[in-house]
Amino acid sequence: MVLIKGGYLMDPASETEGIRDIVIDGDKIAGIYEEGSSKVSELISKGAQVIDATGKTVAPGLVDPHVHFRDPGFTYKEDIETGARAAARGGFTSVIMMGNTDPHMDNVATIKDVLKRGAATGIKVYTCANVTMDMAGKELTPMEELIEAGAVLFTDDGKPITDEGLMEEACKRAAALGKVISLHEEDPNFITDNGINQGEVADKLGIVGSPREAEISMVKRDIELAKKTGARLTVQHISTAEAVDMIRQARKDGLKIYAEATPHHFTLTQDAVLEHGTLAKMNPPLRLESDRRAIIEGLKDGTIEAIATDHAPHSKEEKDKPLREAPSGITGLETALSLGIRELVQPGFMTMMQLIERFTVGAARIYELDAGRIYEGGPADLVIFGQRDTWEFDSSFSKASNTPFLGEKLPGKVYETICKGRIVYQG
Repeated sequence: MVLIKGGYLMDPASETEGIRDIVIDGDKIAGIYEEGSSKVSELISKGAQVIDATGKTVAPGLVDPHVHFRDPGFTYKEDIETGARAAARGGFTSVIMMGNTDPHMDNVATIKDVLKRGAATGIKVYTCANVTMDMAGKELTPMEELIEAGAVLFTDDGKPITDEGLMEEACKRAAALGKVISLHEEDPNFITDNGINQGEVADKLGIVGSPREAEISMVKRDIELAKKTGARLTVQHISTAEAVDMIRQARKDGLKIYAEATPHHFTLTQDAVLEHGTLAKMNPPLRLESDRRAIIEGLKDGTIEAIATDHAPHSKEEKDKPLREAPSGITGLETALSLGIRELVQPGFMTMMQLIERFTVGAARIYELDAGRIYEGGPADLVIFGQRDTWEFDSSFSKASNTPFLGEKLPGKVYETICKGRIVYQG
């Protein structure tokens, strides 16, 4: 038995908050008690392991629906074990891996392999299945088989599906299976230089960049396909105010359209590229302050249901290349909660409960995971953190450190991450 004593419980799914004692038995939550319960006193007298959470927040383990663990194929950047360690440090107990690996997540054997290895990490590692074979946008995968093998969603993240007819067929098949297609919405026909927003900063750097129309055009197309097919779709790492507005209207119209936002898109703008260079290069790119504010408003009003890190590790050698040559993406698992507190809660844009909802049950609902909630009989997946307690991000548990936030002092120190009843991180 493990007793988490005196913590301030915040569970958005049940709208419960207040000081509670939580009892864990094995991998399940056995009980949730008010202060002073005789049951808790009895457990202490019997020698239960006690975690003192006085003055700290106890929340559901965080859920990240969008991570790149680069495994198999690119394990010099990251692997399942190191990615899971970084996740646990950040308070995440459930993550969904993307499929731009080698081999891709387009076959049963690879999906079963990564799930088996993910199960040994201590956290809950899920995987996507690709929409198209080799992520080439030419031929659909055996979607039914891949779901049976354990995949929880479909995506070709990193590569947009530009063939409208193929995308329509994918929507029909995914809808029949009751699964979501999660979409990287950037039309390459608009893009000259990826990773940097087309505009003032790109002009200063002497490049053309990636215009907002690349995202807007594909979001518009796929909303129409969702309307036509009844498919459930997620717009990944949304970056433009126009796309947020379109998602908001689509949801008002009753469509099953979701969106995720990254911490870097609600924290930074295109100006970060001038300061941080390739560490601020990502797809879709950082855009304008007006876009950042629109994303925050979308998170606040529920248009954007989930925060996803798009954790994208790269080697130092790769990120040290010139701007046009360096790959896009930054790591994010270890700093996500802290940035949410600093950028969303502390300025008063969102409450702490709203932030936790976007980090937990928001994604769990979309992808139908038994995660993101605290309830008796439910999984003992929890994070204990200090909202105002600071920590210095001086080194990473990931293999990579391609992030502009390295070296910063951040709020939201994670003290324990507990998954399946076991402490998988203690800081």
